[in-house]
Amino acid sequence: DVQLVESGGGSVQAGGSLRLSCSASRYTASRAWFRQAPGKEREGVARIYRASGRIDYAASVLGRYTISQDAENMVFLQMNSLEPEDSAMYYCAAGAPDGATWYDRNEWKYWGQGTQVTVS
Repeated sequence: DVQLVESGGGSVQAGGSLRLSCSASRYTASRAWFRQAPGKEREGVARIYRASGRIDYAASVLGRYTISQDAENMVFLQMNSLEPEDSAMYYCAAGAPDGATWYDRNEWKYWGQGTQVTVS
């Protein structure tokens, strides 16, 4: 199993920035960020591969969000130019198989507890 812990959420004004962090209890081949607003489906935001560094983004965040990683099993999500529509619970995910459709929540086995982002 993998334990994931997110942090860094909060409340900001539109146009502001936040940086989310996701720690993992062990190495993961890839990690993703998802978000879920009340009454909406959980949607994939970004994904990064540990070894290759390959990155994918949802169209809705391209150019505003940046996913990155360090050498200590930490993954980050830098969120700039935040909009009220970005308000959601943000989740870190791991455990998707190779070749998975990364933005499909059902592909991911492990999830963190989430961190709330509110943009007003």
